[in-house]
Amino acid sequence: MSQLNATTQNLQDAYNPTEVEAGMYQHWENSGYFKPDYQKSNAFSIALPPPNVTGSLHMGHGFNNTIMDTLVRYHRMMGDNTLWQAGTDHAGIATQMVVERQLGLQGISRHDLGREKFLEKVWQWKHESGGNITRQIRRLGSSVDWSRERFTMDEGLSKAVQDVFVRLYDDGLIYRGKRLVNWDVKLETALSDLEVENHDEQGFLWHFNYYFADKTLTTTDGNHYVTVATTRPETLLGDTAVAVNPNDERYRHLIGKSVILPISNRIVPIVADDYVDTEFGTGVVKITPAHDFNDYELGKRHDLPIINIFDKNANILPKLEVYQNLQQREPNLENAPSDYVGLNRFDARKKLVATAETEGWLAKIEPHALKTPRGDRSGEVVEPYLTDQWYVAIEELAKPAIQAVEDGRIEFVPSNYKNMYMAWMRDIQDWCISRQLWWGHRIPAWYDDKGNVYVAHSESEVYQKYQLSQDVQLTQDNDVLDTWFSSGLWTFSTLDWGNDSGNNDDNGLALKTFHPTSVLVTGFDIIFFWVARMIMLTMHFVKNDDGSPQIPFKTVYVHGLVRDGQGQKMSKSKGNVLDPIDLIDGIDLDSLIAKRTTGLMNPKDAQKIEKTTRKEFPDGIIGFGTDALRFTFTSLASTGRDINFDLKRMEGNRNFCNKIWNATRFVLMNCVDKQNKALPIDKTAKVELWELPEHWIVSRLHATIEEVHKHIKQYRFDLVSQNIYDFIWNEYCDWYVELAKSALNDDAVSAARKSQIRFVLLDTLEIALRMTHPIMPYLTEKLWQTIAPLVDKKHTDSIMIANYPTVNHKLISTESQNDMAWLQELIGAVRNIRGEMKLGNALRLPVLLQNLNDDEKTQLTRIENQFKTLAKVENLTLLSEDEAAPLSSQALIGKVKVLVPMKGLIDPIAELDRLYKLQAKLLKQADGLQAKLSNENFVNKAPADVVQSETAKLNELKEQLEQMDRQIELLKTM
Repeated sequence: MSQLNATTQNLQDAYNPTEVEAGMYQHWENSGYFKPDYQKSNAFSIALPPPNVTGSLHMGHGFNNTIMDTLVRYHRMMGDNTLWQAGTDHAGIATQMVVERQLGLQGISRHDLGREKFLEKVWQWKHESGGNITRQIRRLGSSVDWSRERFTMDEGLSKAVQDVFVRLYDDGLIYRGKRLVNWDVKLETALSDLEVENHDEQGFLWHFNYYFADKTLTTTDGNHYVTVATTRPETLLGDTAVAVNPNDERYRHLIGKSVILPISNRIVPIVADDYVDTEFGTGVVKITPAHDFNDYELGKRHDLPIINIFDKNANILPKLEVYQNLQQREPNLENAPSDYVGLNRFDARKKLVATAETEGWLAKIEPHALKTPRGDRSGEVVEPYLTDQWYVAIEELAKPAIQAVEDGRIEFVPSNYKNMYMAWMRDIQDWCISRQLWWGHRIPAWYDDKGNVYVAHSESEVYQKYQLSQDVQLTQDNDVLDTWFSSGLWTFSTLDWGNDSGNNDDNGLALKTFHPTSVLVTGFDIIFFWVARMIMLTMHFVKNDDGSPQIPFKTVYVHGLVRDGQGQKMSKSKGNVLDPIDLIDGIDLDSLIAKRTTGLMNPKDAQKIEKTTRKEFPDGIIGFGTDALRFTFTSLASTGRDINFDLKRMEGNRNFCNKIWNATRFVLMNCVDKQNKALPIDKTAKVELWELPEHWIVSRLHATIEEVHKHIKQYRFDLVSQNIYDFIWNEYCDWYVELAKSALNDDAVSAARKSQIRFVLLDTLEIALRMTHPIMPYLTEKLWQTIAPLVDKKHTDSIMIANYPTVNHKLISTESQNDMAWLQELIGAVRNIRGEMKLGNALRLPVLLQNLNDDEKTQLTRIENQFKTLAKVENLTLLSEDEAAPLSSQALIGKVKVLVPMKGLIDPIAELDRLYKLQAKLLKQADGLQAKLSNENFVNKAPADVVQSETAKLNELKEQLEQMDRQIELLKTM
C-alpha cells in the first residue's frame, strides 16, 4: 500500500476533536518541544501570569492563555529561542480559606493547631490538590516549559522575596506605620483594593441633628442645630468634626463654630472643605477620620484627631483609641459609652438609631442606593480600619517606572492604557504590603520587648547585623506579605535571580538569556496591582550590564474581560459562568446546573439559575474541542475591548475545524485513483504548467501570509483569525478545490498538469496548516502529519517546530487576483440568475456578455475556460454595446451586462414579479443616495472622494433602473 493511501486511512470520516487531541499534548511535552536553548540568542519570552494555586480555569484564563500560546507558538516556529515561563501563585487568603474550611468540617480551627501545624496542612493540601489548574492549562494546549514551573513559595522565590524586603528596608523604602486600610472583619486581615468588591445594594441615609455648642447660634433657617446625613450611624462615636463646603451660602457663617456630638457629648468643630458635596444629603457631613478613607484625608488636611472605635472584629472598644496624629497616641483614652462596649457595628447602629429617635435628634431616614464594599473571599462588609501595617514608600520607585513608559522602553498595546498607567503612577500612594494571615511569606522582621524592630534574613542574622546581645529576646512579626509583593518579582524571580547556581538545565543563564521578557499579556484590571509594581520592583533590583535599570518586559498587551453573549460580566451569582473545559469536552444538563448552583445560599437564586440554564442549554453543552475554543477567543480578540462570548460563534468555529478536516480528506481522495493507488504528485512547483487557479491560490496564500505576519506584530489576533478563515474557507475550499476537482476530472487536461494541480492542492494546504497552527495546534498537527510527507515538507517531527510560512512577494500576482475576482463575480452573477429563475444547477445555460471594453475582452481570454466550467455555461457570446440583445434575465458587473436569454427557460410572469421587487429595492437605494447628495451639509462637509463615490453609486443605480425598465417592457410583450 502506498504512503498516501496509508495516511488517508488515518483520517476518520468525521472530525472528532476528542480523538484528535488524545495523547498529543503529552507527546509534545515529553518530546521537549516546549523547552528553549539557553545558549542561543534571538530570545522571545513570556511569563505566564501566575494563576492561584487554589483555582480552576475560568474564561479569562482560557482567553489570555490562547493569546499567549498563539504568540509563543508563532515565535517558536519563526526560529526564535522561545521560553514561556510557567508557575502558580500561593494566593494567601484564598488558600488559607480553603484549608480552614476543610478543618472546620472536622470541628478544628487553625488556632487549635497553631501556626506550624496549620502550615503543614496547607502544604499537604497544595501537594494533593494544587495542580488542578496546571492540568487544565495543559488541556488548552498551552506550550509552557513545565520543566521550569515555579511556585511563589518555592525556596528560590521565597529567598528572592526575602532579599527584596530586606534591601528595600535597608534603603529606607519599607517602613511600618499606622494607616487606614481595607479590613476584613471575618478574616481579620487587611485587603488590597483588588480583593474588595463593590456591590450595588439598597441601604438608608440617616439624618441626625447636631446641636451647636453656642446655644445662641442658629442656621439660616433659624435652627439651633445642623443636620448631618450618613450611611453609617455607628461611626458617630468616632466623629471629630462636621464639614461644610466653603461656598455653601447656607453654612458659611458657621465655619469655625462647634457642635456637640450626641451620646458622647464631645464638642467638635465645623470645618470648611471643598470635598463636601452641597447636593448630597443636607450639605453637612460628619467626619470620622478613622473609619472612612475620604474623611481620613480630610482629617489630615485639617489636623483633626483620629479616633478608632472598633477592635479587629468591628466590635466597640471599651476605650476608644485617640490619636492627635498617626505617630502619637493620646495618653488619656476616651471611654466608650458603657452600653455600647462590645457591640458589633451593626448592633451598635441599631442601638444608636433607636436612641436618636427616643431622644429626638433623629430627623429622618430615607432609602439610599449605595456601593457596599465586601471582601471577595469572605463576603463581609469591608471596614476602613486604622492599624499598624508595613508599607513600601513608593515615590522613589515610581520615577524610573514612569520614565520607562514615557520614553517608549515599555509600550502599552492598545496605547490608551499608557494614559491610565501614567495617571495612576503620578498620583501613587504608599503600598500596604502586610497581611494578617499565616499562609504566605512571613515578614522578616523581629521585635524586642521594647518594641524596637530589626529586619534581616533570619533571627541569627539580626543579632549579627544589629550587634545585639544574645540576652535580647526576639519575636518575629506574625504578618505575611501581600501576594502582589511576591508576584511583583515574577519576571525575574522565576528566572533564578539571586540564585547564582541556576538549575541543571540553564546553568544560571536563564535570567541573562530571557530577561527582560518580550511581552506581558494581561487584563486591564490589574495594571495598577501587578503591572506597575512589576515595573517598579524590577527596575530597582535588576540591572543591565552598564548598571542601568532593566525593564521587566518590552510590551504590555492589555486585553478586555470575557463577558457572556449579552455583554454581562460572568459571575456565579448570575449563573452565566462558562467553564472552558466544559466547552472543550461537553457537559450534561444536570451536571451543568449542579455546577452553577453549588454554593448559592439563596434557594430562589438557585431556582432562577436552574431555570435559565435549562432554557439556554436544554441538552447541556456539546464538546466543541480545544481548537474551536481557541479560534473563537482569537477571533474576538480586538485590542483592549471586552469580549462577548457567543456560543453560536463557537459552533461556527467548530464547523470551521470540520471544514478543514473534510477539505483535507477531499484533497487526499483526489490524489488516489479508484484502486487506492497514489496518483502522480509533483514534489516541486512547475509554474509553466499552472493556469489561473494555481497562480491565484498561491498568490492569495502569500498575500494572506503577509497580512498574518503584520497583524500578529500589531496584536490584532481578531484580524489574524479573519485572514486565516477567509483564505481557507472562502478561497481554498470554496474556490480552488472546486476548480482543481474540475480539472482533475477532465480527460482533456494533461497528466503533467494534473500532477501539478495535486502538488498545489497539497502544498497550499500544508502551508496553510503551518500558518494556522499557533491558534489551532491539535487539528493542524494531526493533518500536517498526514499530508506533509506527500510533498516532502516533513523535515521535523512536529508542526510546532516546523518553520512558520514566510511571504514570497514574487508569487503575489495582482493580475491573477484581479482575474479571479472578476471570474468570481461572473460566476456569482450567473448563479444568482440561475437561482432567481429557478433553473436548477444541472442545466447548462447560454450566456451573453455585453459592453466589454478591450481590457475586459483580453481578461476574458484568461478566465473563459474556468468560467464556462464552474458556471456551467453551454455557450458564451459577446455583444457590442449597440447590439440588440434577446429578452434576458440579467445582472450587472460594473458596466458589463451578464445576460441569460429567457426564451424557453423561464415563466415571464414570474420574472416580471422578480424584476418589480428588485426595482423597488433599487429605487429605495437610489432615493436614499439622492437625499444624501441633496443635503448641503453632507456635500460641503464630507470628503470630496466620498461625495464622488456616492455620486457614482447613484448614477450606476439610475443606469440599472433604466435597463430594468426596458427589460420589463420587453417581458410584457412575451
